[in-house]
Amino acid sequence: MKRKLIELFNQALADEWLSYYCFWIGAKVMVGPMRDEIAKEMDEMATEKLKHAGILVDKIMELGGTPVLAPKDWHKTSNCIYEVPRDFSVKAILFQNIKREQCAVDAYKKLISFTKNKTSFESEILSDILEEEIEQKDHLINMVEHLEEKTCAQKNLKKDT
Repeated sequence: MKRKLIELFNQALADEWLSYYCFWIGAKVMVGPMRDEIAKEMDEMATEKLKHAGILVDKIMELGGTPVLAPKDWHKTSNCIYEVPRDFSVKAILFQNIKREQCAVDAYKKLISFTKNKTSFESEILSDILEEEIEQKDHLINMVEHLEEKTCAQKNLKKDT
């Protein structure tokens, strides 16, 4: 059980590092409407990813395991696929991150399911992280909706003039 738990924590750790990079680099390269506002929020979300990574490393160490040490191993260990940004539009970057967040939500649900009835302390911590992942995914979806509303309003304004 301990070995499997360490493996699952390392998968989640790799997910968090790749998510951090996805949010961070997306905030830097995105272009288009609302870029500055959305980039600022994505930078804040990236910081949350580092916080989650820290919690996971602490848990892995408490269990006597070793966290994934080499960035090259994140891809092999991760539950979620890292997609290199090809379309730098704000909307495309947001969708890419929504996809990652959904993967993270699924991975944390799997991890919680594994720890359920075995170790309530880990389940509680993981549930808190899961809640934050869901909030981030919902926030990203809200940003897409706000972006679409603003874009639509601007198009209507141009039609009227």
